Amino acid sequence: LIPGHPTGAQRHNGFLQGMGLASNDRTSNELALPADVVCHGDSVGDQAKAQTVMENCLQSAPNVNVVYAINEPSAAGAYNALQKAGREQDVFIVTVDGGCRGVADVAAGKFAATAQQYPLRMAELGVQAALEFIRSGKKPSGFTDTGVALVSGQPVAGVQSLSVDEGTARCWGTK
Repeated sequence: LIPGHPTGAQRHNGFLQGMGLASNDRTSNELALPADVVCHGDSVGDQAKAQTVMENCLQSAPNVNVVYAINEPSAAGAYNALQKAGREQDVFIVTVDGGCRGVADVAAGKFAATAQQYPLRMAELGVQAALEFIRSGKKPSGFTDTGVALVSGQPVAGVQSLSVDEGTARCWGTK
């Protein structure tokens, strides 16, 4: 995303942890950069900027085989760069959001998976917390799990995931 942005850094570090790589604590806003991360760049979540980042990464690390993108537009930009280079079939792309466009990209084989979030649930819990504060003065604190599910085109044994059809039924945004 951008340097020091909590969402970007925590998603990045969480992805590394999920891959079993050295990482910072899940609450750190600093990017962990173990040796296995051969390239990274800031896209601000923008598709065109992400395409440029991926084009530059392919120049410095032509054998890259996994791409993690901060969001689905960034993943689409990376895919475009990989497609231009003829590498779209041999690089594993994973991303976050679970919007309908991203789930469609999983279905089309552009992304291996997307972590589907539930913005309506986030908003609902936020309103509930605001009402509780108004009623009692109790401020929300800590982490609130609003749910997330992996949507995968090809499920992997031992990794809980939704099918593309299930992800499509739960996705948000334009279908």
